[in-house]
Amino acid sequence: MQAIIITNYGPPEVLQLKEVEKPTPKDHQVLVKVYAASANPLDWHRMRGAPFLVRLGEGLRKPKNPLLGADIAGCVEAVGSDVTEFQPGDDVFGVSVGGFAEYVCAADTKVARKPANLSFEAAAAVPVAAFTALQGLRDKGQIKAGQKVLINGASGGVGTFAVQLAKAFGAEVAAVCSTRNLDLVRSIGADHVVDYSREDFTKHGQLYDLLYDAVGNRSVSDYKRALSPQGMCVIAGFTTLPRLVEHIVLGPLMSKAGSKQISLQGLATTHKQDLLAIKELLEAGKVVPVIDRCYPLREVPEAIRYLEQGHARGKVVITLEENNKP
Repeated sequence: MQAIIITNYGPPEVLQLKEVEKPTPKDHQVLVKVYAASANPLDWHRMRGAPFLVRLGEGLRKPKNPLLGADIAGCVEAVGSDVTEFQPGDDVFGVSVGGFAEYVCAADTKVARKPANLSFEAAAAVPVAAFTALQGLRDKGQIKAGQKVLINGASGGVGTFAVQLAKAFGAEVAAVCSTRNLDLVRSIGADHVVDYSREDFTKHGQLYDLLYDAVGNRSVSDYKRALSPQGMCVIAGFTTLPRLVEHIVLGPLMSKAGSKQISLQGLATTHKQDLLAIKELLEAGKVVPVIDRCYPLREVPEAIRYLEQGHARGKVVITLEENNKP
């Protein structure tokens, strides 16, 4: 089978499309024929081995795991001996290491049946970004109905899910994005929009009960200024290493010094219950994946290059035409 392989850290040119051995599912795994996958910031961080902290888990000199990608949608081709929930022919979506490939083996706890009202491309756009938004808002942010919530980076992969999930939780949502994306964030439910090229959301006087930053480009003092007296800021995004260090060091210190809370979210985790909760929202039409561009498997380097630029509207999806159902 064909898969995208990374053997050294570097720019998108280090990614190669290679023939590799088709995997065999273990006892609690399903073999999925991949119809679509999607790219996430974690993919380019892994590709570049940056920031350096990434290499502590991925390998100091070169990646330990040559496979890239996580989000998948496709059809079950075979199941492990202990799998009872799925059978060959089931359409599924979820998470598996090495999603940029024609076939992957995924744990049966990390996939669910694909919503019937979604295409494979739309389903593949969901898992990691939706997990990040859901866990950031619900678990870290303790979001409640009626709160004033601001989403910074509202037009990106995580941001578009965060806007819709915050609305599903019953919040009043303000969305920060560029001029060209104002209509997009309105269309997915934002009650208020803030054009960051014309207005600074930390200085316009409005205070928020929950500030969810999918970009991570503002200072701790900026966050504090935009929060209500008991407000909370959850930072999911990452821009520069100095800014990240500031968030890690000053965020907790400022939180201890007052009633406003500022914290980093950390990496989202794959929970079957969360995948099923998101699936229910997808089936009800309360959350709709936003897709910017689709690239074939052979153009994953270009897809990652585009994602790195930081201007994607929603998700960047990888399609595997050769695997598509007739």
